[in-house]
Amino acid sequence: MKRILSSSALLVLAAQVATNAQTTTKTTTTTQQKSLAATMGVYVFPTAGQSSSQQSKDEGACYTWAVQNTGVDPFELSKQAQAQSQAIQSQSAAGAPAGSGARGAARGAAGGALFGAIGGDAGKGAAIGAAAGFVGGRMRGRAAEQQAQSNVQQATAQQMDAFKKAFSACMEGKKYTAKF
Repeated sequence: MKRILSSSALLVLAAQVATNAQTTTKTTTTTQQKSLAATMGVYVFPTAGQSSSQQSKDEGACYTWAVQNTGVDPFELSKQAQAQSQAIQSQSAAGAPAGSGARGAARGAAGGALFGAIGGDAGKGAAIGAAAGFVGGRMRGRAAEQQAQSNVQQATAQQMDAFKKAFSACMEGKKYTAKF
């Protein structure tokens, strides 16, 4: 009898835990929906008592207006930035830094042979120069790749800022406070 009561109590407890978990999941899902402005990192507050549905309509209209006036679509911009970053990474994987290393090695070998000849052993000087040149060339190649990535990020950030300014101006014209 004790066993049946214990099993029943555990069964009821498990059912309550499952019900609470489902309720928590539903609540979390509905509260995590972001507005269009929040998705872009712009914080909008209605100053004239606009409803949330009116705010959504106004955000949609301002989004379209900002795209037309800046030529920047934030969702397309992020796709373009990712594509450019992948292209830079593909170029580096295809041999741009390795080519930089080979060019550096050739230059280093030539210089090393010259200095090695002065010191009496051109072959040893060329080998040392090639190794140093290879490492230096690879470092320059990687630095160039990082600079290209930085340029893409900076251009994307500037375009996004221009879009956010236009979007915020439109929302402020519709009686909202907008900050980014």
